[in-house]
Amino acid sequence: MAIATPGAAPADAPAALSAPVRGRLAGITRRAGRRGRQGGSAGGGLMKHLTPWLFLAAAVGLLLLFTYWPAANLFYYSITDWDGFDQTKNLVGFDNYVQVFTDPRIFPVFFVSLYYFVASFFQIAIALYFATILSFSTRFSSFFRGVLFFPYLINGVAVGFVFLYLFQPGGTLDTALSWFGVTDPPQWLGDPDIVNWSLAGTSVWRYTGMGFVLFLGAIQSIPHELYEAAEIDGANRWAQFWAIIFPGIRRVVGLTVILAISGSLSVFEVPFIMTGGANGSNTFVINTLQTAFSYRQVGLASAMAVVLLFIVLIVTWIQRKVFPDEKVDLT
Repeated sequence: MAIATPGAAPADAPAALSAPVRGRLAGITRRAGRRGRQGGSAGGGLMKHLTPWLFLAAAVGLLLLFTYWPAANLFYYSITDWDGFDQTKNLVGFDNYVQVFTDPRIFPVFFVSLYYFVASFFQIAIALYFATILSFSTRFSSFFRGVLFFPYLINGVAVGFVFLYLFQPGGTLDTALSWFGVTDPPQWLGDPDIVNWSLAGTSVWRYTGMGFVLFLGAIQSIPHELYEAAEIDGANRWAQFWAIIFPGIRRVVGLTVILAISGSLSVFEVPFIMTGGANGSNTFVINTLQTAFSYRQVGLASAMAVVLLFIVLIVTWIQRKVFPDEKVDLT
């Protein structure tokens, strides 16, 4: 029996593979590895395509559950005489909608929103004015930005109580006016001719900060080189505003106008907390809530809510047609 020396191949071991055989084995190994990679990449590609839809499905599900499904129920309730308690709901067709437009206690309340609608333009003007000033280098600009935005962070109920003490007889406002010789101030919340202006002024104070932040962010996004070129041409701040700032923030102005219109039509917190709708300050939303929860006419209240929704959509559509959203290229 032959003894194999260390490091030598056994006598019965197969001979070294030839070059063609090694090439075939290498090709087989490469094809097997390629098939494994293709299977893994196929699975990874499928998950890559499904992942955005999985994230989107959660958001769409919540949107359908908490927005569109309640809206569908609202339309259904609006054609019934449901009182909010009975299990049976009798269909009444469009009778509720006819009552909304014919009952003098319901639809004329919409005219109260005109006070807030007019005040919203003062709100936009004030917000745009301070946003333009504070967008340039101004001393204590961060402090003034915080002061202007702070009222928007306060809860609406708290704002209502603060201004309730401000406008009450002998309150803060009457005391301040007495320093200037006003001895017989009006009833700010008791006079039907003044109460809506007082409430609209309160809304202006609260919501100016929101428009201010929108305008300030839009103005700061304008390239600074445009201001430098305008200064070289001798343009003052007023000319820069009309030639650079206003065209550059036109879309934000349109958005703010839409928010102001919808907010003026659906105002609720301030008049509800301060007056409860008394002395001619009853708004359409307050009237809707009273119809649903005080008079137990949920079907009629649902019709009122649907009418409000369509009015806001129509006004917004008219605004977009009158002031189209044009693309502005300042460069």
